[in-house]
Amino acid sequence: MTAAEKTDAAAQAGNGRKRTVDLLARAETQELLAAWDALAEKPAAQPVRGPETGLVMVRGRIGGGGAPFNLGEVTVTRATVRLASGSVGHAQALGTDREKARLSAIFDALWQEEATKGFVEDRLLSPISSRITAEAGRKAEETAATRVDFFTMVRGDN
Repeated sequence: MTAAEKTDAAAQAGNGRKRTVDLLARAETQELLAAWDALAEKPAAQPVRGPETGLVMVRGRIGGGGAPFNLGEVTVTRATVRLASGSVGHAQALGTDREKARLSAIFDALWQEEATKGFVEDRLLSPISSRITAEAGRKAEETAATRVDFFTMVRGDN
């Protein structure tokens, strides 16, 4: 494998991990608990950090030039776990749900292992992705229902 192929493979793996972490952050606690209950063998997870709750500054952009400004702070909970196999999982989620952060970190670590990656994809990430897509579609329909079309009428030649 050439250096370029290795770099490309690492980039694709990174994009998959980014997608995984994003979906886990947007998961609902019930979805995580259902997937946890469906696991045949529950892995032993040693906490490395947290779960712990803190504040993160959210920045926004304003004006025609998009000048950044501090919008405010949001509560975020994060966790890092290490499985007995050595895989390390990280998670961050808005709010104060520590169990959600812990389970998300566990599923992040499980996603990194070939033996359990398919389970995490099929039983957790695909349903979360479908739910998010459906919610976005409903929101688009609701927004489209309130859309107003403006047009100009010409009264004649003056």
